[in-house]
Amino acid sequence: MSASKAMLRKVLRPVRALRTVVRVVRQRGGVLAVSAKAWGVYRRRGISGLKQGFAAIRTVAANPALVNRTDYAEWVRRYDTLTDETRAALRESLAGLPQPLISVLMPVYNPDPAWLEAAIESVRAQIYTNWELCIADDASTNESVKSLLHRYAALDTRIKVVFRETNGHISAASNSALELAHGEWITLFDHDDLLTEHALFWIAHAMAAHPDAKLIYSDEDKVDEQGNRFEPHFKPDWNYALFLSYNMISHLGAYRTQMVRALGGFRTGFEGAQDYDLALRCVETLQPRQIVHVPRVLYHWRVHKDSTAMAGDSKPYALIAGEKALNEHFKRTGVDATAALQPRGYYRTRYALPAQPPLVSLIIPTRNGEDLVRQCIRSIRDKTEYQNYEIILVDNGSDNPSALRYFDELATTDGVRVIRDDRPFNYSALNNNAVAHARGEFVALINNDIEVISPGWLGEMMSIALQPGVGAVGARLLYPSGGLQHGGVILGLGGVAGHSHKHFPRDHVGYFFRAILTQDLSAVTAACLVVRKSIYEAVGGLEEKALTVAFNDVDFCVRVREAGYRNVYASYAELYHHESVSRGHEDSPEKVARFQSEVGYMISRWTEVLSSDPAYSPNLTQDFEDFSYAWPPRVAPVPESSARNSPSSKQ
Repeated sequence: MSASKAMLRKVLRPVRALRTVVRVVRQRGGVLAVSAKAWGVYRRRGISGLKQGFAAIRTVAANPALVNRTDYAEWVRRYDTLTDETRAALRESLAGLPQPLISVLMPVYNPDPAWLEAAIESVRAQIYTNWELCIADDASTNESVKSLLHRYAALDTRIKVVFRETNGHISAASNSALELAHGEWITLFDHDDLLTEHALFWIAHAMAAHPDAKLIYSDEDKVDEQGNRFEPHFKPDWNYALFLSYNMISHLGAYRTQMVRALGGFRTGFEGAQDYDLALRCVETLQPRQIVHVPRVLYHWRVHKDSTAMAGDSKPYALIAGEKALNEHFKRTGVDATAALQPRGYYRTRYALPAQPPLVSLIIPTRNGEDLVRQCIRSIRDKTEYQNYEIILVDNGSDNPSALRYFDELATTDGVRVIRDDRPFNYSALNNNAVAHARGEFVALINNDIEVISPGWLGEMMSIALQPGVGAVGARLLYPSGGLQHGGVILGLGGVAGHSHKHFPRDHVGYFFRAILTQDLSAVTAACLVVRKSIYEAVGGLEEKALTVAFNDVDFCVRVREAGYRNVYASYAELYHHESVSRGHEDSPEKVARFQSEVGYMISRWTEVLSSDPAYSPNLTQDFEDFSYAWPPRVAPVPESSARNSPSSKQ
C-alpha cells in the first residue's frame, strides 16, 4: 500500500466512524432518545455505565460488518478470552480471598481418553489452586481409561481416584466420588467436559461475597469436537418457576458438602437427572438469598452423539427421571401440583385449584370502545373455564350513545358491574378505585382490548397466584397476527423496561425456551394481571400521580417484588392483545411530554433496580428485546479491586 493511500485511510477512518455512530443513533430513535437513555444509564450506573455504552457504539463503529448480534465466536474473542493481564489480576485478587478447599466430583465410565485427559487438565489449569479432583471410575472396561487415571493420580497429589468393582451407574459413582471429598464445597463435573481456567476462582469469589450461600451456579456453553464454543446459556439469578421447567442450575453447580451429605448424596433411581434431583432437595432447605448465580461462562459441555448436550432426547431415561424428581419434590413440599415431561424436553407444572376456587374481580377500564369491550367480555364469558369471577367495567367518561346503551345493558347482567368514573384518563387511578370496590379475594387488571383464546387462561393464572409467596401473575399476550406481544417484562430494556421476545412467532421457543416457559420475572404487564387484593392494597396499588399511563405496572410489580413476593409470567395463559387500538399511540406533544415525565420518574425512583434485573443476564443486551448478546457485557472481567489496580485502568 502506498504512503498516500495509507494516509487517506487514516484521515477517513474517523469520518467513517462518525457516520456509523450517526447511523447507530438513528437506529435507536434519534438524538433525543439516545440522550434520554444516556442520562438514564448515567443515573443508574454512573460514568462506568456510560463508558460501557460508548464502548458498544465503538464496537459497531470499528466493525460495521458486525450485524449479527448473536455472533458468539466474536463475542468470546472480545469479552471472554483470558489475557495474561487478566490472569495476573485474578491471581493478585486471590490474596484477599478466603480459599476453602473445593472438591471437584467426577464420575467416570468409559469416556474417550482424549476427552478425559482434557477434562482433567482443565482442572489442573485452574487459577484457583486449592482444589482436589475426586474421581470415581465406575468399572470402566476401557483399560486406557484406567491407565490414564492411575497416571494422573501419581502425577498430582490433589487428584484422588477410586476404582469401583462393579458398575453402579452415575448416582452410585457420584456417591463414591463424594466419599473421597474433604472440601467444604463440592462441584459436579462430567468426565468429558471442560472447566474454564477461572471457573473455581469465580466460585470462590462468590463464596467470599456471599458467606451465607450454600448453592452457587454459573453460566455455561457447549464445545464441539473441534473445540469451537457455541450456544451459551446466560442464565438469570435464582428463578424458582423457571427451575421447575428444567435444571437451570446444572453446570457449574457448587454445593456445600455438609448439606449434600446431610441430604444423603445422590439418589439411585434418578440416573441422568441425579443432579436435578439433588438440586431440588437442596433448594427445599434453602432461602433464595442462599442460592447465588455467577453470570459468567465457567463450564463447557462437550457435544458428541452420546452426550446430553447434543440433544434432549439422546437420553430419554434422564428426562423421565427429571419428571419423577419434580413430582417427588412437590410431594415433599406439600404442594398439590403435577409435573409432566413435554415433547421438547422441558417440564410443565400444573397446580391444582381448590375445590371452591376464590372469587376474582376482572377490572376492565374503557372510554367508549364498544366493539372492543363487546369482544373482550364476550370472549371472557364464552371461553373461560374458571367460573368464579365478577366483571367490573370502569366507564371512564364514555359519550358514545351506542356504547352507553351497551354498558347499561351490561349493568343488568349477572356477574357484571359498571362503575362510572368521569375523571380525566388516569389508568392508575381508575384501577385503584375499582379495586376498592372489588368483592374478589383476587383482582385481575384487564385491558379492554384483550381477547380470550385459551379457555384455561384464568385457571392457570389463578393456580399460580394462589401459591405461597407469589405476587403478580401476568399472561402471555399475542398480537392478532400471531406474534408475541408480551412474554413478560425485562427491566432496563430501552432505558426503563421492555417486553421479552416481542414480535417473536407464537411457536418460537425463544432464548432457552424462555418465550414459552412459566418463570419468575421482575414485572409483568397490567394488560392482563392477576394479584391478591390484599397484596395490591398493601403496596399502595398503582402510582396515580407520577405514572398515569405508562410504566405503572412495572413500578407496581417492582414494589410487589420489594415486598418479598415473586412475580410470575404464566406462559400457558394465552390471550390476544389488540394493543393500542383503544388509546392510540404516543404521538401528540402532550403525550410525548407525559411519557418523558414517566420515564424520568422511573429512572429516578428505580435507578439501581433498572440497571440489574435478576431475571435477565448482564451478558444479554438492553438495546433489543430478543435476548441477543450485550456488546459489551455488563460484568467486569476481573473483580473491582483488581480492575482499579490493573495497568489498563491507569491509562
